[in-house]
Amino acid sequence: MQQRFVELLLFYPVFLFSLSLHEAAHAWMSNRLGDATARYLGRITLNPLPHMDMLGTAFLPIFGILTQSPVIGWGKPVPVDTRYLKNPRRDHLWIALMGPLSNIFLACVFAFFARGLLTTVDLFLNEFTAGDVGSSLVKGLFSICQIGVFLNLMLALFNLLPMPPLDGGAILRGLLPDSLLHVFDQFSQYSFLILLLFFMTGILKYLLIPVMYFAHLLLPF
Repeated sequence: MQQRFVELLLFYPVFLFSLSLHEAAHAWMSNRLGDATARYLGRITLNPLPHMDMLGTAFLPIFGILTQSPVIGWGKPVPVDTRYLKNPRRDHLWIALMGPLSNIFLACVFAFFARGLLTTVDLFLNEFTAGDVGSSLVKGLFSICQIGVFLNLMLALFNLLPMPPLDGGAILRGLLPDSLLHVFDQFSQYSFLILLLFFMTGILKYLLIPVMYFAHLLLPF
């Protein structure tokens, strides 16, 4: 139990920062495309408080960390007023895409620092000496970078699942021809139940396969 608590202390701050960047990226792109609603509501910020959703920001990620399940989550939806967008369908697609892209970018940043840590000290991960303060610090920072890579890849891939209310659903809707929009909107009524079923049955664990693959490409293993 103590180990799980330590993992929570390491994971959750990284999760909050990653989620805040994700939501701020949505708000920033919405503002760039002409809709300042999110900016007026203070959503272009890395402060997690304006972005927090009780289920997606608190319960699910903490449950995932404590049970060693995939850490998934979401923030409070960024409001978009399509009246201010020049091309609502296309622009909404780009607003949705910015969230996962921000997590992929952040995963690359964490991987860059992980490689830099090992290069700076000229040590491999299994050569850290537990009793040495400097080595322990480097090992701790490296662990945080690892968490940042895995967590952001998980957030990106989860949010790219092609069903509302996830970003992937908005992206898919922006790509569909007009003739299929009605069918997609009908399906959207049940998408949350499908996501809940995925979570309860453990199907979401299969997301770990591509996460592990891309993490091994980024990290210096």
